[in-house]
Amino acid sequence: MELINLLNLLNLMNRMNWSRYEKHLSELRKRLFWILAVFVASMIAAMFFAGDVLHFLKSRPPASLVVWNAFSPFDGIRIYMYLSAALSLIVAVPFTLFQIWGFVKKGLRKDERRAALKYIPAAFVLIIVGFAFAYFVVFPMAFRFTTDTTKNLGLVETYGIAQYFSFLTNIVAPVSLAFELPVVAMFLTRLRILTPAKLAKIRKVAYMVLVFIACMISPPEFFSHISVSLPFIVLYEISVFMSRVVYRKQQRLDGNYEDRMNYGTVS
Repeated sequence: MELINLLNLLNLMNRMNWSRYEKHLSELRKRLFWILAVFVASMIAAMFFAGDVLHFLKSRPPASLVVWNAFSPFDGIRIYMYLSAALSLIVAVPFTLFQIWGFVKKGLRKDERRAALKYIPAAFVLIIVGFAFAYFVVFPMAFRFTTDTTKNLGLVETYGIAQYFSFLTNIVAPVSLAFELPVVAMFLTRLRILTPAKLAKIRKVAYMVLVFIACMISPPEFFSHISVSLPFIVLYEISVFMSRVVYRKQQRLDGNYEDRMNYGTVS
């Protein structure tokens, strides 16, 4: 009889656990849907002013120094899609962080919820800073190298607009996202998903990945590789440092919270 009762209890616990997991999965699906919906909606909204952004980019060097050509009837549409998708990240990245916060906030204390939520505006600012650095520093350097190489080989420069923006996107997108590293590290540490020890443990691998990305998006020369790799590495070290600051503060708050709980139990 006792064995039957024990089996029934275990069966009930399994059903309760599965119900809890099912609830979490359902919430996760909803949040993923909203992330995708906001990305698509912001991309569609960006299409309405993508033309103005395109004219602004064309009016400034290095774009103003070359003639854009359309080699396919779909080139114009393709550029609108490229540009709209890039602009949508300005909204989609902070919104994604907000959804992550919303998904895990139930496991956080009230003060931790407020503190983690403050990082989302910082993510918006950093992606703008990253875009500015990529477009005004890294991209002109890479474009200048490629055009100089073309001239030295005696080739005629005829640029397709699709190829130009593909080259631009391959540089600007990863650099802009790399600038999100510090705030993402702080955000995930605050949510107890990441720790400075984990970041320190994967430092060598992270360096290799960041240097590889820097070499892929910068001109194939030592100075350019160093110029792009160093900011990436500095951003990673800032991420480790900020994660450590958040983690230590979190540990102190946990200690104070436990002391208060123990004091309340004793009282």
